[in-house]
Amino acid sequence: MRNMLGLMSQKLKEGEELVLVTVIASSGATPRGAGARMLISSEGRLCGTIGGGAVEYRSEAIAKKVLEDKTSLGHDFELTKDDVQNLGMICGGAVSVFFRYIPAKDSEALALAEEAERRFALGRDLWLIFEISEGGRLGLYSEEEGFFGIEAPAELKTSMTRHPIRTVLEGRDFYLEQINSSGRVFIFGCGHVAQELEPVLTHLGFTCVVTDDRPEFASRELFPTASEVKLIDFENIADSVEIGSEDYVCVMTRGHAFDSVVQAQVLRTQACYIGVIGSRHKTAGVQKALREQGFTDKDFERVTTPIGLEIAAETPAEIAISIAAQMIEVRAKRSKA
Repeated sequence: MRNMLGLMSQKLKEGEELVLVTVIASSGATPRGAGARMLISSEGRLCGTIGGGAVEYRSEAIAKKVLEDKTSLGHDFELTKDDVQNLGMICGGAVSVFFRYIPAKDSEALALAEEAERRFALGRDLWLIFEISEGGRLGLYSEEEGFFGIEAPAELKTSMTRHPIRTVLEGRDFYLEQINSSGRVFIFGCGHVAQELEPVLTHLGFTCVVTDDRPEFASRELFPTASEVKLIDFENIADSVEIGSEDYVCVMTRGHAFDSVVQAQVLRTQACYIGVIGSRHKTAGVQKALREQGFTDKDFERVTTPIGLEIAAETPAEIAISIAAQMIEVRAKRSKA
């Protein structure tokens, strides 16, 4: 969403009219759920997708009409068996899509994009708000700084969750979606797997902090896309990083001893995901050492090791893909919690 808002701002400044197309509700076996979106100009789709197939095909046509009429609107799709056959879809179900018309050089949209970028940079939880009952008026919300671009009932704050939601308050129809999470991925160890993993996770929308105790590995040159690259002391990670309940941890240092040291410290945090690289034989050895420090089976239930999905991965790149896939799964489950 961050990149889409940046592109939206650029195109508006260049004098283009746009339509922001967003799935605000879905049911059944639809290609994409609520929160899927794309940006449309007179030239067609600029970026994003709402799943392809029937819904996207029809939505692009509706977006062109929205540009002609210069009016926002909502549209409900019911994908029938005939749709599946005629349009080559493999999914059925119902989808509600909102088409937000944005005039060229629109001052409100430009201000919102600028403010969103500022809040993205702060790394905080951030929600996008559509007031459907007001033509899809756009707003933002973060706990630290409140609402932007929209005056909303105070009760709306209690509706902010990890998953997209539509709610009616005081006769006003709102769609709310979290577009940034304060949660970060802390990668301990900057070796070959980490060098493959961080770019993938960053591309998937995770905010990555990579760490090592070796200056030649804790290097911005090796991790140009990471949010932060830190040279730290593995014996005292709290001196350099603060891990919260929204954060993910990947432990992949250069040896069992350091993995054990880091894991012991991470288990004392509220991290939502702790993954540790290594074989089951190595895991047994690390857990034996940790038991001597007072950790129990209940603690070890929080740890995913070997890290990643079992896809017979062997190379660093393959292992990175297996880890990224697992973290996508964890994130998706948390978004529905």
